[in-house]
Amino acid sequence: CLDRRGIDADREFVRSAAMLHDIGIVRCDAPSIHCTGTEPYIRHGIIGADMLRAEGLTRHALVCERHTGAGISAEEIEMAQMPLPVRDMLPLSLLEKVVCYADKFYSKSGDPTCEKAPARIRASLSRFGSASIERFDALRALFG
Repeated sequence: CLDRRGIDADREFVRSAAMLHDIGIVRCDAPSIHCTGTEPYIRHGIIGADMLRAEGLTRHALVCERHTGAGISAEEIEMAQMPLPVRDMLPLSLLEKVVCYADKFYSKSGDPTCEKAPARIRASLSRFGSASIERFDALRALFG
C-alpha cells in the first residue's frame, strides 16, 4: 500500500515491529513498569534486537536497537559513557522512523492512553543532548 506521500509502507511490518520494539525491557531493571531483570533500561533496545535476531527477525531487530530516544549516535554513547556498544543506533528507514517517532508519544508508566505533548517529549529528550531533540524535530517535520 502507499501512504499519503506515495512511499511504499509495509503496514504489517510496522504493526509487528511496533508490537515487538520494547521486548527487551523484560530483561531490564525497571520496577516502575514491573520489569525485574538485571540490565539497565537504556539497554532494552539492544537486548530486544539480540532476542529478535535469534528468532531470525533481523528487520525487527533494527527497529528495536534504533528507537531509543530519537536514536542514539556512537558519539553520544561514547560521550555519555552509556552501557551500549559504541555504534550509531539511529533510525534509517522510513519504517524504523515511524516506530521511533510514534514511541515517543506514549509512556509505559502512567496513563497509557494519554498522548504526550511534543514539548514534553523534547524536554525528556534533552537529557540526551541537543542532537536528540533535533532528530525528534526532524521526525516531527517528516510525519507532522
